[in-house]
Amino acid sequence: MVTSSPLEHPDGRRTVGDPSDVPDVFDPRIYAAGIPHDRFRVLRDRAPVARQGEPEILGWPAGSGFWAVTRHADVVRVLKDSGTYSSHLGATQIRDPDPRDLPFIRRMMLNQDRPEHGRLRRLVSRAFTPGRIERFAVTARDRARELLADAFADGGDVDLVRTVTDDYALLNLTDLLGVPASDRGLLHTWTERVIAYQDPDEPPVLDAEGRPVNPRSPAMLAEMFDYAQELAAYKRAHPADDVMSVLAASELADAELEMFFFLLTVAGNDTVRGAAPGGILALAQHPAEQRRLWSREVSMDTAVDELLRVHPPVLSFRRTAAHDTELAGQKILAGDKVVVFHASANHDERVFADPHRLDLARTPNPHVSFGDGPHVCLGAHFARLQLGVLYEEVRAACGGLALAGPPRRLVSNFINGIKSLPVRPLEPSAPRS
Repeated sequence: MVTSSPLEHPDGRRTVGDPSDVPDVFDPRIYAAGIPHDRFRVLRDRAPVARQGEPEILGWPAGSGFWAVTRHADVVRVLKDSGTYSSHLGATQIRDPDPRDLPFIRRMMLNQDRPEHGRLRRLVSRAFTPGRIERFAVTARDRARELLADAFADGGDVDLVRTVTDDYALLNLTDLLGVPASDRGLLHTWTERVIAYQDPDEPPVLDAEGRPVNPRSPAMLAEMFDYAQELAAYKRAHPADDVMSVLAASELADAELEMFFFLLTVAGNDTVRGAAPGGILALAQHPAEQRRLWSREVSMDTAVDELLRVHPPVLSFRRTAAHDTELAGQKILAGDKVVVFHASANHDERVFADPHRLDLARTPNPHVSFGDGPHVCLGAHFARLQLGVLYEEVRAACGGLALAGPPRRLVSNFINGIKSLPVRPLEPSAPRS
């Protein structure tokens, strides 16, 4: 397999800078220490479209390398221009899928371009009506209140991920989809398998030759797809006010329905599951801003967007150049992988004043945490609703939150996940320093 140095294209072309100028932002292990802001700043300033290598890491094979896009304007340009930067050609993960799996992976809306993508998005958007989502707000609030009351009952330190945010995100998703609560463990297992595949705490499934199996391959998704068909059949016989009832009665083909169930299960769960503890962490690290939120000096709507900006649930997405083009002065050839980094774009000094300062009243706030263009997150409204409800209930449950230990982060260059967040709830009358 052909590999390249961080600044050398596989065809031998040299790119901007020299190796010491272009830090690595591919290695998933980097993100276990947090978003590598120093590295992203170097890239934005010196090489906004920079060549990155794909060495073999954590047992996953080496790849051909890709272009890292780190400035906000360039990220938005890539996300909006699906004619040049395709989701279909190579799918949306940095690692190339097995060519034998690519036709299967392309069934998912996330990995499609126009016009197929638009047709599927219109079909599914019918299920995400504002009325349906708002009805879930009452249930989500009751759930947040109950989880927080149990977590804070003893008044001591708690791991907010284990006691609150994981269950909050997952149970809200089961309500929205119409999955029985008794089956939520299945959804959790399937999500972990897909999202945490780079993390040492989630050892990969190996094939007969000892190589990791892509968690998005047909073999790894068969169990989930069987379940989706069983659930759809039940919903056709017993329709309810949930998303799977709508999808089961739609004109989706069986393969399309299975892929939508996969997409909604993984993306619908992990968006909130990643963003919720990330927002709490940011508030705990910035007590002055936390006090502003607790005293209602700032709007919850602007606060949610600012917390999403500083802790986007997704770190990166891949596109593939459909034809030769140029981006930020860098020539890109047809077939090149182009990867946008949301976390870098959200901290671009060219767009956000003092980007590393948490400002819960920040407006405008054109963050790209939910993407942009035709693939902007379909469930963004539902995610914002859940996050706002959770933060409101945390505020009602205690006088504030302080960190009780360092967070543990997911090893991933895709999902900005937090595996553990020890916090100490403060009494309303306690000094808030």
